[in-house]
Amino acid sequence: MWTLQNTPKIVSGVDDASLKAVSDFYRSLVDTVVEVAAVRDAELAKLLENTFRQVNIALVNEIAVHAQQLGTDIWAALDAASTKPFGFMHFAPGPGVGRHCLPVDPTYLSWQVRRQTGQALRLIEAADEVNSAMPAYIVKRLTDALNRKGMPVNGSRILLLGLAYKPNTGDTRNSPTITIARLLAGHGAHVEIIDPHTDDPVGLDVRVHYSQLTANNTATSDAVVLLTDHDAFDLQLIEDYAPYVLDCRARLSGANVERL
Repeated sequence: MWTLQNTPKIVSGVDDASLKAVSDFYRSLVDTVVEVAAVRDAELAKLLENTFRQVNIALVNEIAVHAQQLGTDIWAALDAASTKPFGFMHFAPGPGVGRHCLPVDPTYLSWQVRRQTGQALRLIEAADEVNSAMPAYIVKRLTDALNRKGMPVNGSRILLLGLAYKPNTGDTRNSPTITIARLLAGHGAHVEIIDPHTDDPVGLDVRVHYSQLTANNTATSDAVVLLTDHDAFDLQLIEDYAPYVLDCRARLSGANVERL
């Protein structure tokens, strides 16, 4: 839906000439250019956008953790809440946040505020704490599931679907999958990462390997974790062959599937 051309572009400049130059340049590429007089205000606007997402994702992540403990379905609740035509925006829980915009930029804003004012942006710091804890929570959920089957994580064969932080991209920067893979390998698991958009295991533990999604390696795994819901993944194959699935994106169903 949203492309470079139809997404408004915020621009600013250090003086009138630079503002005009950058504005003229982007008007040749995008439909709408939003001029902001002060560079620092334009920068804060971008930080506000990223912080808005970071905080709201942290909200649904924290609720998802407690909803599971309370025996309620966060995904059903989100679908129901999303029917309200005002006052609510749908943010989905997941295994954590990646790239630069969410795990880094809001933290920079918080650091800058503390450096210049001596005060804390408490909501940003709390959101970062919640989202940073999600990979360890995914490992705990997986550990609990294997324990219920009488299996330790140590020696288990686990498929992680999605190395990129975002669907249908190969961007692995700050991907929560990296942390999850390292934690599982540290517990002695044999981890295989499957991602059709990247073949870079980003220097992970020697017990982490790169693989392909097939009926055989799905069926012979002890657990499959859907971390990034690439369109290229054969969801039916996963439902049919995986002995156990931890679905962090609410894309799968069946008796062998447990959702985040």
